Amino acid sequence: MRRFLSLTVVCVTLPFSIALGQDQSKIAQAESEYARIQGLVEAGALPRQALDDAADARDEARDEGVLRALLYGRVSIENLTEEQAREMVEAADRRLERKARRLEAAKRKLDAGVVPFTYLTPFLEDLDASRRVRELALARARLFEELVTMVRTEDNAEFAEEEADQDLPHMERFDGVGSFTTAQFQAISVAYEREFGRPLPVSARGETALHRAWGFDHRGRVDVALFPDSKEGRWLRKFLEALRITYLAFRAPRPGMATAAHIHIGEPSTRIRRAD
Repeated sequence: MRRFLSLTVVCVTLPFSIALGQDQSKIAQAESEYARIQGLVEAGALPRQALDDAADARDEARDEGVLRALLYGRVSIENLTEEQAREMVEAADRRLERKARRLEAAKRKLDAGVVPFTYLTPFLEDLDASRRVRELALARARLFEELVTMVRTEDNAEFAEEEADQDLPHMERFDGVGSFTTAQFQAISVAYEREFGRPLPVSARGETALHRAWGFDHRGRVDVALFPDSKEGRWLRKFLEALRITYLAFRAPRPGMATAAHIHIGEPSTRIRRAD
């Protein structure tokens, strides 16, 4: 049985360099406006509050650019890096904090009697929308963390195989015949959706930024976020065995923690050979 090579690395964070398209133009405009307002404030032509408002607008444009790139679909979960996942959540947090500050400022005007109650409506709506965006960012970050755990679990496959004589092994392997193909993956996906009425919960298909960072060649492999002993996991394993497809069924180092459990379809990921 082929074993993984043990991996002793510090997880690499890749530089965050994504073309933001039109967002870059908005960011540039906001930064230019901030510089203009700063000059006027320093000259005494505008109050300090104008500069604070310009700074908020600049920061809003920057964070919106990050969220458009990383949360709204430009970068798939498989191609996120740990640095990008962290930046996505931080951007959502900053936006929510700004919306909360703006609402508090609006409430002070209402308390002073200078605006009607309806003045608060857009601020309340903005705050609610920002809360939903933050929840989406956190959910996406949690999915990414599951993928991180899966990759680390694969890295510990050698240790898992040594535990195979226990009642509940950390990892089980089924050796199939031939290579795992796209046609087979499509057949599995269709059969699973027909059986359970929902899509196959794929967490990583083929090469991903995270696998590359950890030094794994994940091409031609698929990770499915199912606990191997769940109803769905048992069904998938039986289906793969019927098709004679190789798989690795990983259980959590602490049984029951689904974030560290998955079914890896295809041959074990190999280490990427790097030039000296």
